[in-house]
Amino acid sequence: MKKNKNTSNGVLTKTVRGLTLQLIRSVKQSLPKPNHVSDFNIKEDLPLNYDLKEICKDIRCDILTSIGHLGVGHIGGCLSVVEALAVLYFKEMNIDPKNPQMPGRDRFICSKGHAGPAVYAALANRGYFDKKELLTLNQGGTNLPSHCDMNLTTGIDMTTGSLGQGFSCAVGAALGSKLEKDGATIYAMIGDGESQEGQIWEAAMFAAAKKLDNLIAFTDYNKMQIDGTTAEVNDLDPLCDKWAAFGWNVIDVKDGNDVDQVAEAVAQAKANRGSGKPTMIILNTLKGCGVQWIVDLGVSNHNTNVTEEQAAAAIREIRGED
Repeated sequence: MKKNKNTSNGVLTKTVRGLTLQLIRSVKQSLPKPNHVSDFNIKEDLPLNYDLKEICKDIRCDILTSIGHLGVGHIGGCLSVVEALAVLYFKEMNIDPKNPQMPGRDRFICSKGHAGPAVYAALANRGYFDKKELLTLNQGGTNLPSHCDMNLTTGIDMTTGSLGQGFSCAVGAALGSKLEKDGATIYAMIGDGESQEGQIWEAAMFAAAKKLDNLIAFTDYNKMQIDGTTAEVNDLDPLCDKWAAFGWNVIDVKDGNDVDQVAEAVAQAKANRGSGKPTMIILNTLKGCGVQWIVDLGVSNHNTNVTEEQAAAAIREIRGED
């Protein structure tokens, strides 16, 4: 008797679906499960004498070394976010470089993915990988592409680069953390030019609706983007009012390149937990901060050539050796 084709397809579909569900259950069962939320909150002991200002110098110098070795890169927007990275990786985040996939860890998602070299410098200084790897930036076979890639780089929690998408992923991570009750804080960095993307505001609305008070985001408000100033291209002001209107707790940092001001803002944001509101920290930064000739390039410093000689001179400027 001839089998009904539709019946055969239905049986096959049910079989595949069943096998898929079995595989999902098997994977879930193999994952480590905490006995209590507090199990996730064992923070690696850090030296009590971390000098964040010195850490900022180290990160800036390593950004310049890696981009100078390559010869070109997104130098301006890397140098502008250094203080935030120093505060997160060396003061606030519950992470362990020896166990980068630690369950319940805090996560940082750099939605402005072209600032990858800055994140790599922070990770290397924090001990996630050898600093020598910084010299492979964006070269063939590297683990450090120009934009963040979670499949290549130890310590990167989300692949980013297509503007707006990383922020949506951060919102999803915050929602997942809430559902897991793992106690994690999710941090995200977005650019001011990126903030012209509609996806940013869709994610912002969703985060507020879901009361994701475990989400702390930063806007690198250096007021420049690849095509000009943000005021010329698509003005964001009043930026604080926009985020507040979307239901976010907003902290305006007058100098986003003052590490003490950034640290205070993050402390305030963490104290907001329990309010039912995510927090946006607006960092008023200087694109190219730390190196005067890069600052002087203005909007041209978004992505520019940097020779090893220029990088060496800039490092001396940062170290105060000139």
